[in-house]
Amino acid sequence: MNEEVSRKLELIRQTLTVTEVEGLRIRGTDWFAWATGGASHTVLLTAETGVAEVLVTGQDAWILTDEIEAQRLKDEELPSNFKLHIHPWADAAARESFVKDATAGGEIISDVCDNAKRVRPTSQEQPIPPSLQAYKRVLMPTELERYRQVGQKASAAMTEVLKAARPTWTEYQLAGAGAEALWARGLHPALTLVAGDRRLPLYRHATPTGEKLGRQAMLVFCARGYGLYANLTRFVCFGSLSKNEAELHRHVREIEATALSTCQPGITLDTVYSALAQAYEQHNFPNAIYEHHQGGTTGYLAREIVANPLTNDFLTENMAIAWNPSLSGAKVEDTFVILKDKKLENLTFDSNFPSVEVDGRLRAVPLEM
Repeated sequence: MNEEVSRKLELIRQTLTVTEVEGLRIRGTDWFAWATGGASHTVLLTAETGVAEVLVTGQDAWILTDEIEAQRLKDEELPSNFKLHIHPWADAAARESFVKDATAGGEIISDVCDNAKRVRPTSQEQPIPPSLQAYKRVLMPTELERYRQVGQKASAAMTEVLKAARPTWTEYQLAGAGAEALWARGLHPALTLVAGDRRLPLYRHATPTGEKLGRQAMLVFCARGYGLYANLTRFVCFGSLSKNEAELHRHVREIEATALSTCQPGITLDTVYSALAQAYEQHNFPNAIYEHHQGGTTGYLAREIVANPLTNDFLTENMAIAWNPSLSGAKVEDTFVILKDKKLENLTFDSNFPSVEVDGRLRAVPLEM
């Protein structure tokens, strides 16, 4: 990990030189995990920022935190590449004073200008340049290995929970069981969506309710580990799918296959979006692409970039993607990484969950019990 972090600090300092600023200040959960090689500063799970931040100058790399958090972070989270600056928890101004001194009062670049974090940037803060953002979105070998671990844990949790589910469970119960299974594996349940039989055809983003599942249900995870997101969707049917339901899932899998086959280094996200739009039309669902976002790149955010007709960002080798084409009552989603020779690796595949081959790839199908 120290070598990975050293390389990232080198990239940051190159950016400081090119942009002629005095430092980089990182508060967001995504950037903090990236810069520290997968460390977490999260206490409040829903917050976009955490209990510590990173400050990098041409000479030093600091973790800025207060006296409540410092010892735990040092013992359990942080690599040795950073120094600690500890300020009294009741004196936030002391941190700002330290930043000003460390950067000689000069301009700095900061992630809070990019991601609408709930922190007010100072007048000396500029957005992180695209070159450094691009580095964050391409996985180093050590990051990819951690991502594999997160993906396998998340998919195992999904399989475990859906095999245990019962039609008498409420959507709350299924979401809770999913969150418990993720926590038991050391993952943050950043998102658990559930739709039972009645609500499944109605809502794409079905936040769980107290309603009973009934004869089928959808469960969606955005599971976070080492700051990296494993995104996946699965279905369970208590009995057999109807012919129409099975056809909807087949359509969605074939539409997704078009997107996955388009994902190659050098292809832009709007190209993939266009391929998806054409696939929906070919399957006689021309309006479905407007009824839900289709996914995009992933990594240290559930979606780093959501694809749309105007996203001309390029896909590259070692970039993670997660597409989620959907129809009313059917959806498919896994997290892949683009490898050499135009190959895709499914990070969230679980051989213990039923699947079929689609365009040379094994894709999950609803679990029928």
